[in-house]
Amino acid sequence: MSSYQLVYPMFALVLLTACVLGALFRSRVRAVRGGKLSSRYFRIYQGEVEPEETAKPARHFSNLFEAPTLFYAGCLAGIATGDSGVTVQVIAWLYVLARLVHAYVHMGRNRLGNRIYAYFSSWLALLALWLHVVVHVASST
Repeated sequence: MSSYQLVYPMFALVLLTACVLGALFRSRVRAVRGGKLSSRYFRIYQGEVEPEETAKPARHFSNLFEAPTLFYAGCLAGIATGDSGVTVQVIAWLYVLARLVHAYVHMGRNRLGNRIYAYFSSWLALLALWLHVVVHVASST
């Protein structure tokens, strides 16, 4: 199996991020057109209270640039160290799946219990990915 196979789960997460950006843009346009928010608000994001329908995708979009950066770095570390076998592939896809579920819950009905479970699951996968890479490196030296 090619060490570059980890590019696919990374690309899937990039696509998720792009979809959330699209949803964010659409929600903001709807809020402005519907009179719930003025376009002036977006100059410095102050002066009005952002409605939930735009705040949720905005927060989720920002969130996709937090812990997922460690995922991208972990995948790149796996590629660089030659640790990109089936186990790492499965862990990477589990991370992406957990982030998809997290996005679905957060941007949907936003049930906190379900959201926490999905988020925690993604962190378990992320830690497993990094642990696998570190053990691989440690056992190779």
